[in-house]
Amino acid sequence: MATFATPDQLLVIIDPVARRTDGESVRIVKDVLSAGATTKVCLPDGPEEFARALARRGSRRPVVVGDDRVLIRTVSLLHRQRELAGCVLSMVPVGGALALAETLGVPTGAVAAARAVLDGTGRRLDLLVDDSDGVVLGALRIPPLVPREDRPAEPVGATAVSGRPWLRSTYRSLVRTLAPRPARLAPAPPGPARLRVEVDGATLIDLDQPVEAVSVTPGTAGRAEVEVRPVSVGAEASPLRVSGHTVTVTGTDFRYRTDAGVTGPVRRRTWTLQQQAWTLTLPPVLP
Repeated sequence: MATFATPDQLLVIIDPVARRTDGESVRIVKDVLSAGATTKVCLPDGPEEFARALARRGSRRPVVVGDDRVLIRTVSLLHRQRELAGCVLSMVPVGGALALAETLGVPTGAVAAARAVLDGTGRRLDLLVDDSDGVVLGALRIPPLVPREDRPAEPVGATAVSGRPWLRSTYRSLVRTLAPRPARLAPAPPGPARLRVEVDGATLIDLDQPVEAVSVTPGTAGRAEVEVRPVSVGAEASPLRVSGHTVTVTGTDFRYRTDAGVTGPVRRRTWTLQQQAWTLTLPPVLP
């Protein structure tokens, strides 16, 4: 259920990267917000000062000014402090990486986003929380595993001097001087992953069937949307799509990409959907 914003005091936390990359937009945002509400502007120099400012917000409504990275950091801090559910968060996107903010419905223009902070509504949104207390606001993706690069073989003749360290060092120096530098080998192409994907305890795909990719996103009906793309053999394999509350992925040293970047390698991870776990101020819905 949406909650309507009311005139209140704002704590405007401006990320230092936003100040450096687009000072004009930051100035416009401050002017618009200060003209429509009582504001306290905070200019932290780094993540630690950012966290302290957020923790000391008191009754002020936090407004973060920055890119997707700043939004993710803010939600993660509030989640770890167990204050996310009771906080109405606002964001004004400034910077280069704004895909997540746009996906969530935040206007990407400085003036429009600042007006949405003042006139918008707080909407409850779902998110994913993993078993290491990490949060996912947008999409979780498990890309194909990438095999190690082949390592160049040791020059012929090196084994002949392996028992004499001083002679081996001299030999390698001579080889580097006389021989051309070997060409760097290109990375091997991505290979399929072998993963077990379980949704609400039921196995969707097992380790015996390789997959090209797995994606998990918070849905719109209080359930996580899961898509698994098996490796096709002959005819193209259809994606497997289900929804559920808990998703567990098991495999050998897999990595996954979330809003915050790439994590891993891990061998097992479980994500649980938390319904209406946080509130973001968005423009009012037009009739």
